[in-house]
Amino acid sequence: MEAFSQLMQGFADAVTPLNLLFALIGTLLGTAVGVLPGIGPAMTVALLLPITYVLEPTSAFIMFAGIYYGGMYGGSTTSILLNTPGESSSIMTALEGNLMAKAGRGAAALGTAAIGSFVAGTIATLALAFLAPVVVSLAVAIGPADYFALALLAFVAVSTVLGASPLRGLASLCIGLFLGLVGTDLLTGQQRFTLGVPQLSDGIDVVVVAVALFAVGEALHVASRLRHGPVRVMSTTGRFMTREDLRRSWKPWLRGTAFGFPFGALPAGGAEIPTFLSYATERRLTKHPEDFGKGAIEGVAGPEAANNAAAAGVLVPLLTLGLPTSATAAILLAAFQGYGIQPGPTLLTTESALVWTLIASLFIGNTMLLVLNLPLVGVWVKLLKIPRPYLYAGILMFASLGSYAVNADPFDLVILLVLGLLGFAMRRFGWPVAPAVIGLILGPVAETNLRRALAISDGDTSVLVSSPFSVVVLLVAVLAVVGPPVLRRFRRRQEVAA
Repeated sequence: MEAFSQLMQGFADAVTPLNLLFALIGTLLGTAVGVLPGIGPAMTVALLLPITYVLEPTSAFIMFAGIYYGGMYGGSTTSILLNTPGESSSIMTALEGNLMAKAGRGAAALGTAAIGSFVAGTIATLALAFLAPVVVSLAVAIGPADYFALALLAFVAVSTVLGASPLRGLASLCIGLFLGLVGTDLLTGQQRFTLGVPQLSDGIDVVVVAVALFAVGEALHVASRLRHGPVRVMSTTGRFMTREDLRRSWKPWLRGTAFGFPFGALPAGGAEIPTFLSYATERRLTKHPEDFGKGAIEGVAGPEAANNAAAAGVLVPLLTLGLPTSATAAILLAAFQGYGIQPGPTLLTTESALVWTLIASLFIGNTMLLVLNLPLVGVWVKLLKIPRPYLYAGILMFASLGSYAVNADPFDLVILLVLGLLGFAMRRFGWPVAPAVIGLILGPVAETNLRRALAISDGDTSVLVSSPFSVVVLLVAVLAVVGPPVLRRFRRRQEVAA
């Protein structure tokens, strides 16, 4: 009941005219940037992150709520009309959605994606509001060794789940951990890996790294691959959702939500697995199996609902434990740290008004997206026809301006260029970018808690496995590394035997 009263207070703070304006700006900006080809929610938030630092925290995070959900909505539009998923969790939406668009049913595909996103986002945000205080009450008893174990689980989960190769994911994580070591050691006062450059003594700014790896690296990568010919956009003409479409969609919306939120809330979850599970479930339960592979509306409704529910679920470990389990969550954590706020068990106490206003603004942004964006599909389609040289030049310009605005230091532009080229090389050779950003953000947190735990135990490393919680978490981390190869080998043996 206390959570409900605090949520109502959050709504009271969020529905002021100024905050509603920021929510509207966030949804429009998020959708406009997210709908562009090759740009997913993580890059959208990274690109627009520096803009919000001129605002006070509550207004900034209300805008971020709109950008976050707006980027998700824009990603589904790109997946359906261009067959270009902005991130791996949108692959299933593109699979059937683009086939629907090719068959002249683009409007119905966009409709079920938008309404499914609204339904899933609303239910999942309600679950977030009532689950977060429960998780915080459990997290208060967690010690430094437990936090170190959770950080290791986040490292392993993100490195093995994101990307095609766990080894490349772990290598990307090591890059992020190295970047997190650059700067002055707070305990000893010694400078680490600064190469004698004074600007590096305070470390590398997370915002600059995020914008470089996501925005600059992605822009260079996409521009290098899509150099020839105009972008072919599917038509959005045709009938909107019919009564039959609604009848076939509402159960997949609910099932997708049931898949997405729990996986998003798990430190080892993410949005990829629930979207695949949702697609497989709808294909098995459908009464129209002949439509799959030709443009089945259930194949759009379920995965898109799972994707958006997982996006809300990701906020549970982020707000209550300070653990980002997706690329977008890592950027949001960087936004919190930019304001000197560290998410974790004390966040609901120290920044209660901010957290509940943020949760309330998720409802508001979700509603705005449904009301505004369906009639504006034609506008977003026109954005897709921007000539690509202008598009990527604009992205690089805004990335440069935003990175410079963080500290007003020209040296940040040098870092932006170097890390942007690194991000381009990582994509070129198939290295996922998200583990690097998460390693940069969580690396210092893991180091601090490891040192604290060893200091308490006088250097006895057995303290890392002294509590049942840390033992269970470390075992899950080991299973996340060892499990997939063992399962693949077992399946191969079964196939050979068969």
